[in-house]
Amino acid sequence: MSDVATTEPRVQAEPSQGGRANPFLLVPITLFFLLLGLAVLRSPSLMTSFGIGSAVIVATPLILATYALMASVISGRGTVDLSIGPLIGFVNVTLIQLYGAGVLQNPISIFLYAIVIGGLYQFIFALIVIYVRVQPIIVSLSGYLALSGINLVILPRPGGVAPQFMADWGLGTSIFSPVFVILVLATIAWLLFTRTAFYTHLRLMGSDERAAYTSGVPIYVVRIGAHVISGGFAGLAAIAFTALISSGDPSQGTTYTLIAVTALVLGGASLAGGRASVFGSFLGAVNLYLITFVLATFNFGAVQSFVTNLAYGSILVASLLLTLIIPFIQRHIHNFSPVLYFVVLGVVALGVILHATNDYDPRARSQPVEEVVAVAPLEPIAPERLYVGPLEVAQPTATDAVLRAEAAPLILSALLLIVIAVFVRLAVSQSDRKTIAPAVAVVLAALVLFGAYLMRGDGSPAPAAGQTEETR
Repeated sequence: MSDVATTEPRVQAEPSQGGRANPFLLVPITLFFLLLGLAVLRSPSLMTSFGIGSAVIVATPLILATYALMASVISGRGTVDLSIGPLIGFVNVTLIQLYGAGVLQNPISIFLYAIVIGGLYQFIFALIVIYVRVQPIIVSLSGYLALSGINLVILPRPGGVAPQFMADWGLGTSIFSPVFVILVLATIAWLLFTRTAFYTHLRLMGSDERAAYTSGVPIYVVRIGAHVISGGFAGLAAIAFTALISSGDPSQGTTYTLIAVTALVLGGASLAGGRASVFGSFLGAVNLYLITFVLATFNFGAVQSFVTNLAYGSILVASLLLTLIIPFIQRHIHNFSPVLYFVVLGVVALGVILHATNDYDPRARSQPVEEVVAVAPLEPIAPERLYVGPLEVAQPTATDAVLRAEAAPLILSALLLIVIAVFVRLAVSQSDRKTIAPAVAVVLAALVLFGAYLMRGDGSPAPAAGQTEETR
């Protein structure tokens, strides 16, 4: 009775957690919109269906590899699996060889093989860490070296042919592709996983393993489960990687180790364990893709790869330094919401995208380009085309009407986004939820669907004045 009486006031005295968010998302959100704006200004074709489709197929293996690192990193003990890249390469080369031998022929068997092999490797990894009591960094480094050599034995040089259906996935000609479906389902699976008691035990173990053990958490079972989950996502990353290159490559997969760890840190995860988020990891991986995309628009010649690695390291160090201001934000700006911050920056980025993709003179595109051989004299302007009154405006043409019709839903959508941001901010501040990741996911999904709606015309210009459907 006395215990109950003493615990009740303590429970009632706990402050409400409503409206609080992960402050470490501020850096990846800011970096994402800065890189997105620069990428669109450098190459507006990124915002076409072809540009987004190619971005999806290229970035998906990295995003899934980052997801694969999350569970093991959250589990603590500094478990950063350095062998994640060679594991992706191992699944890739064995899949290509088995397909060439006629063993794996249908999508179901290929998916089961990739997920089972990834999970089996991580299961053995966990058993060595738990029962042999070897440090995780030693096991992961040994696995990195062993798998890198085994991959070269299985496939000495890049080659082989991927299944035809996977080769078609890697074309990247449209936004909605099977690879995009894999990415969406994997993200939803991680979000659902974060709602389970197992995930709560995983975070508690990563924050303080001794406290988790004394609280009754089965730490061995939780650690094994975390590694098996990581292996499953590594198998999905290998499938997306195979669809991207449409063949086997024993060495290319090793590059995913460095960039996946970098993406995880850029997303606000703690390599010490206990902290990581799906949204942050997604943004970290996309930021690395945008860095590569922006640098590809410049011509650095033979040092292109060195400049890319330099940019990765510099931005990573700068992001870690920017996290030093997060305690200041928490101390002086108590009601600061990353959700509202994300939506506000999204509206600004949408304006930059519209400016980069639609700010053109339609009359210049409606006329064919002819070679100028001589300077023609200027003709006088017709009187009816002159402005004769101080408040008089020109009569809108058919092209102006089309542009206004296209701009109307954009303006309404921007206003709608602002309303949604205010609504989400009020809803989160009045709620008692400890996380706002679902709200952020809803806003992000709305922005993606809205962008897909804008790009439904594949970036084709507006019809010129007087141009009918038959003449087009």
